[in-house]
Amino acid sequence: MKTYMAKAQTVERKWYVVDATGIPLGRLASKVASILRGKNKPTFTPNVDTGDFVIIVNSDKVVLTGKKLEDKYYRYHTGYIGGLKEIAYGKLMAERSDLAVYEAVKGMLPKNSLGRTMIKKLRVYKGAQHNHQAQKPEELKLF
Repeated sequence: MKTYMAKAQTVERKWYVVDATGIPLGRLASKVASILRGKNKPTFTPNVDTGDFVIIVNSDKVVLTGKKLEDKYYRYHTGYIGGLKEIAYGKLMAERSDLAVYEAVKGMLPKNSLGRTMIKKLRVYKGAQHNHQAQKPEELKLF
């Protein structure tokens, strides 16, 4: 029996719109990362980017369960000595919820050049409006 190996030139990509209203952040990120990777397709090949484009709208309505809004922190480094910064997720979700969703999805993709090309197919918007109507995206129900 032969194994199908996809080639990057022959991959057909679709555009999907995901409404993040009321969905927990981690569950949303894992499902979106799976679609970006192409694991929902029968032509999935681990070493080829076979995934689709994903548009996430209403990122400001994503839910964090438990006490994560107070206890969880987003940490980053400025590059300078002693430049470790941290922001509580309560403040981050109020000000930059699109960044929180983007980083959650990015953390669930491979940590190599393949993952860096996959994350470029993700678009995150705070509100319900996006500017990708020309691509004719399909509505995707995750839950």
